[in-house]
Amino acid sequence: MQNQDDIARVKRQEQALVLPAFDEDVAFALGSSIRARALAEGLSLVVDIRSWDRQLFFSATAGTSADNAEWVRRKINSVRRFHRASYRLVLERGEVPFSPQSGADPADYVIAGGGFPIRVPGAGIIGALTISGLPGRQDHAVVVDALCDHLGFDRAEYALPEVSA
Repeated sequence: MQNQDDIARVKRQEQALVLPAFDEDVAFALGSSIRARALAEGLSLVVDIRSWDRQLFFSATAGTSADNAEWVRRKINSVRRFHRASYRLVLERGEVPFSPQSGADPADYVIAGGGFPIRVPGAGIIGALTISGLPGRQDHAVVVDALCDHLGFDRAEYALPEVSA
């Protein structure tokens, strides 16, 4: 079953793509690599990298709008609250708004790909790397690629399979 396989793959990404350390320099390196890719490939992306107490990197390329930054904010909130990649929420729940009973107001939380927890050994989830601008699965893939590149991992080992339209 494709969905269950994808959920297992995203869980593996979350467990393996752990940064040995995280600070302003790491955030800048990750964010700069994503921005460089966006420029090279003509991708319209907003990139936000943060610890829970502050934003450490932000970039927006041509073709983005304030709406992308708003999507990023809501994805960050979802990662922080549910301690998982926002795309895993899509796979587990579908792209429907949270119910009023959940207490996760759709004005502040969204189920959409592109938010990924930043984990550091011994500290757990300390922030999020989040992008917006592409369809959710592609947003997620850009984040995973950047983390793989930064960690020296083979992208193919962690990538989700292509989905045929």
